[in-house]
Amino acid sequence: MNNLIIEKTASTPYINFNYEMRKLIVSGESFPEDAVKFYKPVINWIEQYLEKIEEEETQVEFEIIYFNSSTSKIYMMLFTLLDQAVANGKNITINWKAAQENETAIECGEEFMEDVEFIKFNILVK
Repeated sequence: MNNLIIEKTASTPYINFNYEMRKLIVSGESFPEDAVKFYKPVINWIEQYLEKIEEEETQVEFEIIYFNSSTSKIYMMLFTLLDQAVANGKNITINWKAAQENETAIECGEEFMEDVEFIKFNILVK
């Protein structure tokens, strides 16, 4: 399976999904004009990835400085997808990283964490 790398722009995050390393990274800001269109290949890649992995641990790292409401809906859909995968036996951890001064990012991470049931969801404040 090929890795998925999307370079960041002024309105979209850097995305690096490395199949061999079992690491998915999303970092930067996310307020694309069409969040569904931007994240469609990301969701498709993750769905394919989840079909291929077994019990290997996967780390998902989010370090988002700012995101808009349409991105928030996509992230919740993504976290629900990952949560279901864990319920079905996959080994996945989400690390939500935020700067100590970014209270909004911390609070959003806490809200996402409350909405998942099975996945290990860490909030890492730096």
